[in-house]
Amino acid sequence: MSMSPNDEIIDNGVIALETQPPIEWGELKPIPDALKAVQPFNFNLLPDSLRMWIQDISERMQCPPDYPAIGAMVTLSAVIGRSVGIKPKAYDDWLVVGNLWGFAVGRPSAMKTPALSEALKPLKRLEVEARNRHNEQLDEYKIDAEMLKLTAEQITKDAKSAIKKGENAKAREMLAMSADEDTPAPTRKRYIVYDATIEKLGELLNENPNGLLLFRDEISGWLKTLDREDRANDKEFWIESFGGLGSYTYDRIGRGTIDIQAITTSVLGGIQPAKLQPYIINNMAGGSYDDGFIQRLQLAVYPEQNGRWKYIDRYPNKDAKDEAFNVYDAIANKIEFPEPEDEEIPYIRFSEDAQSLFIEWLTELEIELREGSLHPVMESHLTKYRSLIPSLALIIHIAELAAEQKNTIEPVSKKSLIKAIQWGEYLRTHAERIYGIGLNSERTAARLILTKIEQGKLSSGFTARDIKQSGWSGLTDNDTVKDALQLLEDFNYIVGIKTTGANRQTFKYSINPEFIKKT
Repeated sequence: MSMSPNDEIIDNGVIALETQPPIEWGELKPIPDALKAVQPFNFNLLPDSLRMWIQDISERMQCPPDYPAIGAMVTLSAVIGRSVGIKPKAYDDWLVVGNLWGFAVGRPSAMKTPALSEALKPLKRLEVEARNRHNEQLDEYKIDAEMLKLTAEQITKDAKSAIKKGENAKAREMLAMSADEDTPAPTRKRYIVYDATIEKLGELLNENPNGLLLFRDEISGWLKTLDREDRANDKEFWIESFGGLGSYTYDRIGRGTIDIQAITTSVLGGIQPAKLQPYIINNMAGGSYDDGFIQRLQLAVYPEQNGRWKYIDRYPNKDAKDEAFNVYDAIANKIEFPEPEDEEIPYIRFSEDAQSLFIEWLTELEIELREGSLHPVMESHLTKYRSLIPSLALIIHIAELAAEQKNTIEPVSKKSLIKAIQWGEYLRTHAERIYGIGLNSERTAARLILTKIEQGKLSSGFTARDIKQSGWSGLTDNDTVKDALQLLEDFNYIVGIKTTGANRQTFKYSINPEFIKKT
């Protein structure tokens, strides 16, 4: 016997037919869009020397250019690191290091990882070259170490002979000279880490005080690590590392006390919207992520997906690729950064015309932040723009100098600052969309439920329990599913019919036949 949407199951599995009157369906109403529109990416935001490279990646992979673009900016920030900072005010000591965190937000099919991996290639090439140099240095070090060993043995022998002759002062002088000749092993220059504990990362940072980049193709795994009880202090470490100015000390049994003199880490990776959503909601609800962590995701982008595809198979643009690498190589190995003046990090300032523009921009930002018209999460997010815009201007400026083969640092230009401000306007639209994942979570979930209906994974008679037990991404939170079902009822897509079992009441949802026809 088949069961109609209006039938009711009663005790012992008996079916009571048509116990509910026929449903009078209202007109289907469109679900309000859960996501705000975003600015499309403008290639003019990039340093001129990287534009063709990023365009080539986007065209060949048919991915949004936003993904490789933020990858390029974050990897540039990692190469510059603490080599030079910027003091955004003309006289004040406020110092900003151009350290960036970038997240590519999109569905699994959005080509996030391949796009970011392409943007990572210049750093990988620098790492290979650094590893080769380190191997050569190790060969030299082994010879030097053996020479020192033989010299020390001879000095020890000579010192013993001097002691026998009663020349203790001479023996002591010999042994002191031997101790002074100890040579430390060469350290390997690193740019990228993929999966390291903060203890190991601390050791690597001491060897690479300019900073490191953490790359994770799926950043949600990193976030889950930060949620673990046994890694409770890790988030504090990462938050501290974002600013790029501080140091850090941790104490561990077995490792003792480790002082990290310079703690600067960039972060780059991809994440699905549904996996990011719980962290956004937690931030808005004043949970454990209401600590400024989410607001540090300043280069987080969630672009529109084109929906079109065509087969493309051609060689990468070698000239564009080489031009881009030359910029990274010049920053890493050729540019002469200024020496620090009574402080740890050297710095430059804006040029005179750029300084006037920065004052104008900062004044507008500060007035908006104080008006009280912004949602609290956006207000908190935009406060980080005080340092983001100078950081972007610095990075773009250094990249332009490298492309022009100017190895002496100049003040940050107005052109670079204009691009940085335009980056801020673009990124703001993406921040509003991303925070909308949490602000309008029931709309997102409602659309996901309709998708499951369209795919035939839900049919009339389904329950909220059916949805939650399926474990579908974005549909695992009880309150979110409940709110989404209520929204779908309000917009005439479904009707919940109360059924009574042996121990509890359950709502079974009938689907509007008009929606089924459309699918």
